[in-house]
Amino acid sequence: MQLKNLGIAMVIIGIVMMAYTGFNYVTTEKVVDFGPIQVNKEVNHPINWSPIVGIVLAVGGIVLIVSSKKKD
Repeated sequence: MQLKNLGIAMVIIGIVMMAYTGFNYVTTEKVVDFGPIQVNKEVNHPINWSPIVGIVLAVGGIVLIVSSKKKD
C-alpha cells in the first residue's frame, strides 16, 4: 500500500514538473543605506529543471503502482 501511495505521488509530481519547468523567487537587497536614504534592489532567482525529470518521475511512479498491484 505504501508503494502505491508513493507511486501516485511520484506521478502527480512528475506531471506538475512537466507542465511547469521552473519558477522564480524574488529577494530584496539593500544597495545603499545612507541615513534616512535607502535604496533596495529586487533580485530574481530562477529555479529551472528539465521536463525529462518530470517524465522520469512519472514513469517511475507508474512502475511502482504496477509493481504494487502485482504483489496484492
